[in-house]
Amino acid sequence: MSHNRAVADEPVTVNARPKITEIEAHGVDTIPDADRTSNWLDLLRIQFGGANTFATVLLGTFPIVLGLSFWQAVLATISGVLIGTIFLMPMGLFGPKTGTNNAVSSAAFFGVRGRIVGSFLSLLTAIAFYSISVWVSGDALVGALTRLGGIPDSLGLRTLVYGVIGVIVIVVVVFGFQFMLLVNKTAVIANTILILLAIVAFSGTFDASYDPGPKGFALGGFWATFVAAALIVASNPISFGAFLGDWARYIPRNTPPRKLLAATLFGQLLTLIPFLFGVATATIVAGKSDYVVALIQASPIWYAVLLMVVAFIGGLSTGTTSLYGTGLDFSSVFPKFSRVQATIGIGVVAFLFILTGRIFFDLLGAVNAFVGAIIVTTTPWMVIMAIGYIVRRGSFRPRDLQVFNRGEIGGTYWFRNGVNWRGMVAWLGAAALGLLFANYPPIIIGPFINVGGGIDLSLAVAVVAGAVLYLGALWLFPEPRYVFGDEGPRGVPSRPGEPRPIETDHSSTAARVAARRAGATS
Repeated sequence: MSHNRAVADEPVTVNARPKITEIEAHGVDTIPDADRTSNWLDLLRIQFGGANTFATVLLGTFPIVLGLSFWQAVLATISGVLIGTIFLMPMGLFGPKTGTNNAVSSAAFFGVRGRIVGSFLSLLTAIAFYSISVWVSGDALVGALTRLGGIPDSLGLRTLVYGVIGVIVIVVVVFGFQFMLLVNKTAVIANTILILLAIVAFSGTFDASYDPGPKGFALGGFWATFVAAALIVASNPISFGAFLGDWARYIPRNTPPRKLLAATLFGQLLTLIPFLFGVATATIVAGKSDYVVALIQASPIWYAVLLMVVAFIGGLSTGTTSLYGTGLDFSSVFPKFSRVQATIGIGVVAFLFILTGRIFFDLLGAVNAFVGAIIVTTTPWMVIMAIGYIVRRGSFRPRDLQVFNRGEIGGTYWFRNGVNWRGMVAWLGAAALGLLFANYPPIIIGPFINVGGGIDLSLAVAVVAGAVLYLGALWLFPEPRYVFGDEGPRGVPSRPGEPRPIETDHSSTAARVAARRAGATS
C-alpha cells in the first residue's frame, strides 16, 4: 500500500478538541494522529469565516471602482471566485496526508530547501491581507466613531485603532488554531447576519440599474476592465493557497479527498455573500474616495453601529487566518524562533507596513499591486503542487518532509543540495513570464501588457507556463523512482536511484536548536 493512502472503509475518527485557551504546541512538525481534532466542515468554515469580512467586501468594490455596471460587476465577481476556487481546491488535499502546512509539503516538489518558495508566498499574502483587514476594519471603526461620537478623524485616531486591532489579532494567533477557529465561527454568523440586514438598511437607496456607461471603464474598454476586475476578485481564493494546509493538517489522514475538495468549493462559493455586498454597496457610494467611511455615513444609524461591531470581528477573522500560517512557517525557516516569537515578529513588521502604506501610499493602489503579485506568483506554484500531487498519486513521506526543519540533510526529497530544480525552474519561469504581462498599476506594469489588446493575460500566461515547464522538466529530467511511492508515477517517466541517507547537518541552526532543546528536557 502507498504511503498515507487511506483505506476506503476505514472510519474517520476525530479526537476531542483541546481548550481554546491552551496555547498551541505544534509548529510545522507532523501532527500526530491523536491530535487530529478537526474535520472537513472546519476547513469549510474557516475559509468562509476568514473571507466573510470587510477585507473581502473591499475587494468586492473594485469591479464598481473600475467602472463596471452593477450587473457587469456581479458577473465579474462570480467569474473571479470560480476561477480562483478551481486553482485552490487541490491545495486542501496535502495537509491531512502530510500532517504539516503546504509550504513544508511543497518540499516534495521543490526540495526540502526549495520549499522556502512557499514560505515567501505565504509571507507576501499574509502582509497583504493582514494589512487589508486591519486597514478596512480600522477605517470602519473610525468612521463609526466620527459619526456616532463626534470624534474628529485624524491620523492619530487611525493609528490607535489600527494598533488595537493589530495587537488583538496577534494575541489570538499566539493562542493558536483552536482560538482562531472560534473567531472564525463567530465571524461567519455575525457578518452573514449583517449582510442580510443590509437588504433592509439600503432598500431605499440601492439601484440595480447602476451603470456609469462606457466612459467609466478604467482600462478604456469593457473586456480589459472586466478581466482586471475578475482577477482582483480571484486573488481572494488564490490567497488561501499557501494556508489551507495550516488548517487541513489537523484533519484525519483518511478523510476522503472528495470531502476536502467540497470543503474548499463550498467555502469559497459562500464568499460570494461578502463580495456581492461590496459590489452592491459600492454603487451607493460610487465616486467617494474612502469607501468604508462613506458607507457608514450613508447607512442608517442602527446599521452604522452594527458595521462598527462586525468590522471589528471581521478584522480579527481575516487578520488571524493570514498571520497564523506565516508565523507557523517562519518558525521553521528560522529555527531559533518559536511559533509564538515568529508570529509576533511578523505581526510587528506587518503593522509597520500598515502605517507606512496608509500615510504615504494610496490604499487602493497598494491593494491592487499586492493582489496582482499574489495572483502571478502564487498560482503557478499551486499548479505545480497540483500536478505533483497527481503524478505522485498523493503519496508522501511525512518524516522526509521535515528534514530541513530538523537540521538534517538527505532523505527522499533532498534531490540536489535540498532543491528540486524541476519545480523551482518551472515556478521561476512561470512567475517571471506572468509578470511581463501583468498590469497592476501603479507598481506592477509589465512590458507586454498591450499584447492582449489591453486585456490582462498574466494569469493565463503564468498558469500555462507553469504547467508546461514543470511537465516538460519531469519528462526531460525524470525524477528518481523512490519519490513516487509503491505504485510508481502516473503519466511521467522515472529513473532508478537511491535516496541519500538522512543525517544531522551539524552546521545548521536547526540542528543546534534541536540539540539545545533536547539537552534542556533531559
